[in-house]
Amino acid sequence: MKLFRLMLVGAGMFVLCSCTSQGSRQKEVVTDSVSVSQVNPVVETIMSRRSIRKYKPEAVEREKMQTIVECGINAPNGMNKQSWEVRVVDNPEFINGLTEIFKKENPKAAERPGFKNMFNNAPTVVFIANDPAYDMSQIDCGLLGENMILSAWSMGIGSCCLGGPVRFMKSPAAAEYMKKLGFSEGYELLYAIAFGYPDEMPAAKPREVSKVKFVD
Repeated sequence: MKLFRLMLVGAGMFVLCSCTSQGSRQKEVVTDSVSVSQVNPVVETIMSRRSIRKYKPEAVEREKMQTIVECGINAPNGMNKQSWEVRVVDNPEFINGLTEIFKKENPKAAERPGFKNMFNNAPTVVFIANDPAYDMSQIDCGLLGENMILSAWSMGIGSCCLGGPVRFMKSPAAAEYMKKLGFSEGYELLYAIAFGYPDEMPAAKPREVSKVKFVD
């Protein structure tokens, strides 16, 4: 897959800890992520990626979504169980029809400025289900999703992981649309990811580097 270079937005920082050949730890070095990303396009994609909540109206081309999905299913997964199922929806009738039911059940949500649909107005939505019979299935689904959002960003496509709409889809009001997704028996909808071309570029939010520690 061709990887497109993106402009890094926001100030990200790495904390690097190097070791000598004898294994003794040297002084920690704080490095501006810009310099790292300039020599490593994977790092650049990870550090520049932002959650997008404003999208242009056009759906992501299916050819590109196919590439994104293939990147997802090639993520690591326990014992190659592939304990996930993926459904891609870019049909406006599905998204808008479900949104109308959502609005009836949650009238205040539709009062938000610019509200068009319940998926942050994204034109393409991916639904991911897991197999609860396997205790690591949720982790596998998370790895799959991360591959998808990073590969999408490398192609200039934004995304946002969604939990709220999934809670609604598990309600009786949305049963018809849940059935349309056609997940296999025993699989449960875990989360959704909105995809679309960004109509915003949010600044980076700070990360708590202090939560990361090296254990000798």
